[in-house]
Amino acid sequence: MEPHLHALHSAGCDPIEVRTPDQLQEVTHLVLPGGESTTLRHLLDLHHLSTTILERVQNGDLALLGTCAGAILMGRDEGEDPQRWSLIDVSVQRNAYGRQIHSFIAPVQWKSGPGSGESEGIFIRAPRLEQPAPEVEILAVCGHEPVAVRQNRCVACTFHPELTADPRVHRWFLGL
Repeated sequence: MEPHLHALHSAGCDPIEVRTPDQLQEVTHLVLPGGESTTLRHLLDLHHLSTTILERVQNGDLALLGTCAGAILMGRDEGEDPQRWSLIDVSVQRNAYGRQIHSFIAPVQWKSGPGSGESEGIFIRAPRLEQPAPEVEILAVCGHEPVAVRQNRCVACTFHPELTADPRVHRWFLGL
């Protein structure tokens, strides 16, 4: 989470870590970080955050950025573990590029959202975005595959923008 806090600070925000429902009420934008998606979902449920996050997103009161594991939780619920929230109508396949040793750095081509052009994408046990519904905006691709998508105020990235020196994703997200 610390790299996201640094990226948000670099983007002009004074971020807080959200660990309780009361802290969640204080924010208008929330980042779901990478890590292990089953553990992330378990912790969000354990600390009574899942329901509130879903309600606030559905009411338009909360913008959500999910990277890697966070993106998995935001995807279409297709009956796989962990249970997904279906906030973005896209299938998200866990560890789609392989194990930890298959992590890689590759150029990400932005089509919209944070801007156009290229940036560095750091993919760590990255998920794959498949079968986006027509209402899902593809923000960025790596090769021909979508790696960042948006639906309403929800953004999912399969890579880790917080691990680069480029704050554009976080800066753009704060404007949603």
